[in-house]
Amino acid sequence: MDVVVEIGPGQGALTKHLAGRGAGLTVVEVDKRAVNLLRDSFGDAIKIVHADVRTVSLEEIARGTGARLRIVGNIPYNITSEILFWLFDSRASVEDATLMVQLEVAQRFVARKETKEYGILSIYLQLYAETELLFKVSRNSFFPRPAVDSAVVRLSFNHDLPDFNEDLFRAIVRGTFGKRRKTLRNGLRFMGFSDDVLDGCTLDLSRRPETLLVEDYLLLTNQLGASACLPGPKARNRR
Repeated sequence: MDVVVEIGPGQGALTKHLAGRGAGLTVVEVDKRAVNLLRDSFGDAIKIVHADVRTVSLEEIARGTGARLRIVGNIPYNITSEILFWLFDSRASVEDATLMVQLEVAQRFVARKETKEYGILSIYLQLYAETELLFKVSRNSFFPRPAVDSAVVRLSFNHDLPDFNEDLFRAIVRGTFGKRRKTLRNGLRFMGFSDDVLDGCTLDLSRRPETLLVEDYLLLTNQLGASACLPGPKARNRR
Protein backbone atom coordinates (compact mmCIF):
# COMPACT_ATOMS: atom_id res chain seq x y z
CA MET A 1 0.00 0.00 0.00
CA ASP A 2 1.24 3.49 -0.84
CA VAL A 3 1.96 5.77 2.10
CA VAL A 4 1.34 9.41 1.16
CA VAL A 5 2.47 12.51 3.05
CA GLU A 6 0.84 15.79 2.09
CA ILE A 7 2.71 18.99 2.89
CA GLY A 8 0.62 21.97 4.00
CA PRO A 9 -2.92 20.76 3.21
CA GLY A 10 -4.58 23.97 4.46
CA GLN A 11 -8.34 23.45 4.36
CA GLY A 12 -8.03 20.19 2.45
CA ALA A 13 -8.55 21.14 -1.22
CA LEU A 14 -6.13 18.41 -2.32
CA THR A 15 -6.65 16.20 0.73
CA LYS A 16 -10.26 15.42 -0.24
CA HIS A 17 -8.97 13.86 -3.48
CA LEU A 18 -6.34 11.79 -1.65
CA ALA A 19 -8.29 10.51 1.36
CA GLY A 20 -10.00 7.16 0.97
CA ARG A 21 -8.11 6.20 -2.18
CA GLY A 22 -6.55 3.07 -0.71
CA ALA A 23 -3.36 4.75 0.51
CA GLY A 24 -2.30 5.62 4.03
CA LEU A 25 -2.45 9.43 4.23
CA THR A 26 -0.56 11.65 6.67
CA VAL A 27 -0.88 15.42 6.38
CA VAL A 28 1.52 17.91 7.94
CA GLU A 29 0.06 21.32 8.75
CA VAL A 30 1.52 24.13 10.87
CA ASP A 31 -1.62 26.28 11.19
CA LYS A 32 -3.79 25.35 14.18
CA ARG A 33 -7.01 26.64 12.59
CA ALA A 34 -6.40 24.52 9.50
CA VAL A 35 -5.67 21.50 11.70
CA ASN A 36 -9.06 21.90 13.41
CA LEU A 37 -10.83 22.19 10.05
CA LEU A 38 -9.08 19.06 8.79
CA ARG A 39 -10.10 17.12 11.90
CA ASP A 40 -13.72 18.21 11.45
CA SER A 41 -13.71 17.34 7.75
CA PHE A 42 -11.81 14.06 7.69
CA GLY A 43 -11.87 12.64 11.22
CA ASP A 44 -9.92 9.39 11.44
CA ALA A 45 -9.63 8.98 7.68
CA ILE A 46 -6.27 10.75 7.77
CA LYS A 47 -3.42 11.17 10.23
CA ILE A 48 -2.70 14.80 11.05
CA VAL A 49 0.68 16.04 12.23
CA HIS A 50 0.49 19.56 13.64
CA ALA A 51 4.02 20.85 13.01
CA ASP A 52 6.32 22.81 10.77
CA VAL A 53 7.11 20.27 8.05
CA ARG A 54 10.83 21.05 8.30
CA THR A 55 10.87 19.61 11.83
CA VAL A 56 9.06 16.37 10.91
CA SER A 57 10.99 13.09 10.63
CA LEU A 58 10.02 11.24 7.47
CA GLU A 59 12.02 8.30 8.75
CA GLU A 60 9.65 8.01 11.73
CA ILE A 61 6.57 8.21 9.50
CA ALA A 62 7.97 5.53 7.20
CA ARG A 63 9.09 3.24 10.02
CA GLY A 64 6.97 0.11 10.21
CA THR A 65 5.06 0.80 6.97
CA GLY A 66 7.19 -1.45 4.79
CA ALA A 67 7.16 1.18 2.05
CA ARG A 68 8.87 4.38 1.05
CA LEU A 69 6.79 7.53 1.30
CA ARG A 70 5.20 9.43 -1.56
CA ILE A 71 5.23 13.17 -0.89
CA VAL A 72 2.72 15.62 -2.38
CA GLY A 73 1.91 19.26 -1.82
CA ASN A 74 1.66 22.84 -2.92
CA ILE A 75 4.67 23.94 -0.93
CA PRO A 76 5.27 27.44 0.46
CA TYR A 77 7.40 29.10 -2.19
CA ASN A 78 9.54 31.02 0.31
CA ILE A 79 10.89 27.77 1.81
CA THR A 80 11.21 25.68 -1.36
CA SER A 81 14.97 25.17 -0.96
CA GLU A 82 14.61 24.19 2.70
CA ILE A 83 11.96 21.61 1.85
CA LEU A 84 14.14 20.23 -0.93
CA PHE A 85 17.04 19.69 1.47
CA TRP A 86 14.63 18.12 3.97
CA LEU A 87 13.71 15.66 1.22
CA PHE A 88 17.31 15.12 0.11
CA ASP A 89 18.36 14.29 3.66
CA SER A 90 15.40 11.89 4.08
CA ARG A 91 15.63 10.32 0.62
CA ALA A 92 16.14 6.78 1.94
CA SER A 93 12.55 6.95 3.20
CA VAL A 94 11.05 8.66 0.14
CA GLU A 95 10.02 7.09 -3.17
CA ASP A 96 9.00 10.28 -4.95
CA ALA A 97 7.64 13.78 -4.46
CA THR A 98 5.04 15.55 -6.59
CA LEU A 99 5.13 19.25 -5.76
CA MET A 100 3.77 22.52 -7.02
CA VAL A 101 6.47 25.18 -7.03
CA GLN A 102 7.08 28.56 -8.60
CA LEU A 103 7.54 28.13 -12.38
CA GLU A 104 10.89 29.91 -12.36
CA VAL A 105 12.17 27.49 -9.71
CA ALA A 106 10.81 24.46 -11.57
CA GLN A 107 12.74 25.57 -14.64
CA ARG A 108 15.93 25.59 -12.56
CA PHE A 109 15.18 22.03 -11.43
CA VAL A 110 15.30 20.71 -14.99
CA ALA A 111 17.73 23.20 -16.58
CA ARG A 112 20.45 21.98 -18.91
CA LYS A 113 24.05 23.06 -18.57
CA GLU A 114 25.18 26.34 -20.06
CA THR A 115 21.76 27.97 -19.73
CA LYS A 116 20.98 30.90 -17.45
CA GLU A 117 18.63 28.74 -15.33
CA TYR A 118 21.33 26.11 -14.68
CA GLY A 119 22.68 26.32 -11.17
CA ILE A 120 22.97 24.79 -7.72
CA LEU A 121 19.50 23.21 -7.62
CA SER A 122 19.99 21.79 -11.12
CA ILE A 123 23.16 19.97 -10.03
CA TYR A 124 21.71 18.71 -6.74
CA LEU A 125 18.65 17.34 -8.51
CA GLN A 126 20.79 15.62 -11.16
CA LEU A 127 22.32 13.71 -8.27
CA TYR A 128 19.41 13.03 -5.97
CA ALA A 129 16.47 12.44 -8.31
CA GLU A 130 15.08 12.04 -11.79
CA THR A 131 13.17 15.29 -12.21
CA GLU A 132 10.22 15.99 -14.51
CA LEU A 133 8.35 19.24 -15.06
CA LEU A 134 4.87 17.78 -15.56
CA PHE A 135 2.84 20.87 -16.42
CA LYS A 136 2.56 24.61 -15.86
CA VAL A 137 -0.18 26.23 -13.77
CA SER A 138 -1.26 29.76 -14.65
CA ARG A 139 -1.49 32.39 -11.93
CA ASN A 140 -5.06 32.90 -13.19
CA SER A 141 -5.98 29.51 -11.73
CA PHE A 142 -5.87 30.92 -8.20
CA PHE A 143 -7.83 33.38 -6.10
CA PRO A 144 -6.49 35.64 -4.90
CA ARG A 145 -4.27 35.78 -7.99
CA PRO A 146 -0.55 35.43 -7.13
CA ALA A 147 2.19 37.40 -8.84
CA VAL A 148 3.85 34.34 -10.40
CA ASP A 149 2.99 31.27 -12.45
CA SER A 150 3.53 27.80 -10.99
CA ALA A 151 4.42 24.32 -12.18
CA VAL A 152 3.98 20.77 -10.95
CA VAL A 153 7.16 18.71 -10.78
CA ARG A 154 7.87 15.10 -9.89
CA LEU A 155 11.09 14.04 -8.17
CA SER A 156 11.78 10.29 -8.32
CA PHE A 157 14.57 9.76 -5.82
CA ASN A 158 17.79 7.93 -6.59
CA HIS A 159 18.51 5.26 -3.98
CA ASP A 160 21.71 3.97 -5.55
CA LEU A 161 24.21 6.81 -5.17
CA PRO A 162 27.97 6.29 -5.45
CA ASP A 163 30.21 6.65 -2.42
CA PHE A 164 31.22 10.28 -1.98
CA ASN A 165 31.69 12.98 0.65
CA GLU A 166 28.23 14.53 0.59
CA ASP A 167 29.10 17.56 2.71
CA LEU A 168 32.08 18.37 0.51
CA PHE A 169 30.07 17.84 -2.69
CA ARG A 170 27.42 20.31 -1.55
CA ALA A 171 30.04 22.82 -0.45
CA ILE A 172 31.90 22.64 -3.78
CA VAL A 173 28.73 23.03 -5.84
CA ARG A 174 27.52 25.96 -3.76
CA GLY A 175 30.95 27.55 -3.51
CA THR A 176 31.74 27.43 -7.22
CA PHE A 177 28.29 28.53 -8.37
CA GLY A 178 28.52 31.34 -5.84
CA LYS A 179 31.35 32.60 -8.06
CA ARG A 180 29.84 31.44 -11.35
CA ARG A 181 31.49 34.19 -13.40
CA LYS A 182 34.88 32.90 -12.28
CA THR A 183 36.70 29.76 -13.35
CA LEU A 184 36.49 26.65 -11.18
CA ARG A 185 40.06 27.21 -10.05
CA ASN A 186 39.32 30.73 -8.81
CA GLY A 187 36.11 29.64 -7.12
CA LEU A 188 37.88 26.79 -5.35
CA ARG A 189 40.74 29.07 -4.33
CA PHE A 190 38.17 31.38 -2.74
CA MET A 191 36.89 28.36 -0.77
CA GLY A 192 40.38 27.80 0.61
CA PHE A 193 41.85 25.12 -1.64
CA SER A 194 45.51 25.68 -2.43
CA ASP A 195 47.01 25.55 -5.91
CA ASP A 196 49.05 22.53 -4.84
CA VAL A 197 45.84 20.65 -4.15
CA LEU A 198 44.05 21.94 -7.23
CA ASP A 199 46.95 20.95 -9.48
CA GLY A 200 46.21 17.33 -8.58
CA CYS A 201 42.75 17.46 -10.20
CA THR A 202 42.30 15.91 -13.63
CA LEU A 203 39.27 18.10 -14.39
CA ASP A 204 40.00 21.23 -16.42
CA LEU A 205 39.74 23.94 -13.78
CA SER A 206 39.71 26.73 -16.37
CA ARG A 207 36.08 25.78 -17.04
CA ARG A 208 33.17 27.65 -15.49
CA PRO A 209 30.62 26.00 -13.15
CA GLU A 210 27.72 26.08 -15.63
CA THR A 211 29.65 23.81 -18.04
CA LEU A 212 29.80 20.89 -15.57
CA LEU A 213 27.43 17.96 -15.08
CA VAL A 214 26.89 16.19 -11.79
CA GLU A 215 29.43 13.52 -12.79
CA ASP A 216 32.07 16.24 -13.09
CA TYR A 217 31.26 17.54 -9.63
CA LEU A 218 31.44 14.05 -8.18
CA LEU A 219 34.87 13.57 -9.77
CA LEU A 220 36.01 16.91 -8.37
CA THR A 221 34.67 16.01 -4.91
CA ASN A 222 36.46 12.66 -4.87
CA GLN A 223 39.77 14.13 -6.05
CA LEU A 224 39.68 17.04 -3.61
CA GLY A 225 38.42 14.80 -0.83
CA ALA A 226 41.48 12.59 -1.27
CA SER A 227 43.66 15.56 -0.33
CA ALA A 228 44.93 15.84 3.24
CA CYS A 229 44.66 19.65 2.93
CA LEU A 230 40.93 20.34 2.92
CA PRO A 231 39.61 23.84 3.61
CA GLY A 232 38.01 24.77 6.91
CA PRO A 233 34.38 24.44 8.10
CA LYS A 234 33.18 27.60 6.29
CA ALA A 235 33.75 25.96 2.92
CA ARG A 236 32.09 22.73 3.92
CA ASN A 237 28.67 24.10 4.81
CA ARG A 238 26.15 21.36 4.00
CA ARG A 239 23.78 23.52 2.05
